[in-house]
Amino acid sequence: MYQSVFRPALMTGQVVVVTGGGSGIGRCVAHELAGLGATVALVGRNPDKLSAVQQELAQEGVDAARVSCHSGDIRDEAGVKALVVQILGLHGRIDALVNNAGGQYIAPLATISAKGWQAVLDTNLTGGFLMARECFVQHMARHGGSIVNMVADMWGSMPGMGHSGAARAGMVSFTETAAVEWAPHGVRVNAIAPGYIASSGMDQYPPEAAAMLRKMPATVPAGRFGNEAEVSASIVFLLSPAASFISGTVLRVDGARPQVRMGMGPVAASTEVQQRAAVRAFDGFALYQTPKVFQS
Repeated sequence: MYQSVFRPALMTGQVVVVTGGGSGIGRCVAHELAGLGATVALVGRNPDKLSAVQQELAQEGVDAARVSCHSGDIRDEAGVKALVVQILGLHGRIDALVNNAGGQYIAPLATISAKGWQAVLDTNLTGGFLMARECFVQHMARHGGSIVNMVADMWGSMPGMGHSGAARAGMVSFTETAAVEWAPHGVRVNAIAPGYIASSGMDQYPPEAAAMLRKMPATVPAGRFGNEAEVSASIVFLLSPAASFISGTVLRVDGARPQVRMGMGPVAASTEVQQRAAVRAFDGFALYQTPKVFQS
């Protein structure tokens, strides 16, 4: 079972929608939430991946009635409206949304076409907006709720991924605005900004990026990659009652990476230091697998 740091049954009775729930961080979040008693509605474009996560949860003893799969494209407005209708029809409520779905590709700005630029903005910004809006309009406006949007370590720009940086910065602004506009309805809106996380998404980059990916921990003061469970725990915290007075903020999960400046010299903690209790990697997800790009 998932080894969450949160008390058992914390999310019992809650219905949580997790986009991008078929792999990576979304899959991990689904496992933790279900393990804490939540009913989880998995959303993604690949029904086979969603079904695989559903089967994993069943093997862990999660009641089938507490996991549903919803295949769809969050970039399609009509599709998102219908998807939320479907989830409400099945579960009767939506207490929380984890706006996790996203993606990008490596390319310098000068080579990005208008189509490529728009595709990344639609995935990382417009799709998240549509999901949040429909969950709000169709249910949360009358019943309250909590939304956690996924952004990224784009502080100080994202060279090589300018389209994603623009989209993520837009999502931060959307998060702040929605937090104000929807607060009178009892809705909290926050964002999570993961830094370098060793998730399955890293295997989606081309082989020529492997060397660069392997060098990333040397630029992180914590000296290592983060893992999916560390991001998931942060999301669960923002959804929990402990965060009831937190809205409109971005919680960074990045090992202090954005504070690094040129000329500092070596910044990464040693292997020995990484094992000290305060900074030792937390891994509550037994089914986690190291991305292939980092496997020897």
